[in-house]
Amino acid sequence: MFLTPLQTFIMILAIALGTIVTRFLPFVLFPENKKTPKFVMYLGNVLPTAMIGLLVVYCFKGVSVVTAPFGIPELIATMCIVVLHLWKRNVLISISVGTVVYMVLVQCVF
Repeated sequence: MFLTPLQTFIMILAIALGTIVTRFLPFVLFPENKKTPKFVMYLGNVLPTAMIGLLVVYCFKGVSVVTAPFGIPELIATMCIVVLHLWKRNVLISISVGTVVYMVLVQCVF
């Protein structure tokens, strides 16, 4: 499917407008001189943990423990992530190294 120049321009404009609105809307809704609502503060506290839980469930949903490799690469990578995070307390390092460990295990070992 080919887009005309006008369609391309409209699409880029819509994407840019959507990005601008989502970036600046929090500053408009919650100005610096106004107190942040308790509900928003509550969401800020519980959503990161909920999202991590959701991602863990999503990552393990397709793992079969009754067929080879019995979830061993996932378990090793998860343990690597947990140990690294407890040691370094750096999310980026934990996730990056865990991903590399998992990919090496899946591609080269199992």
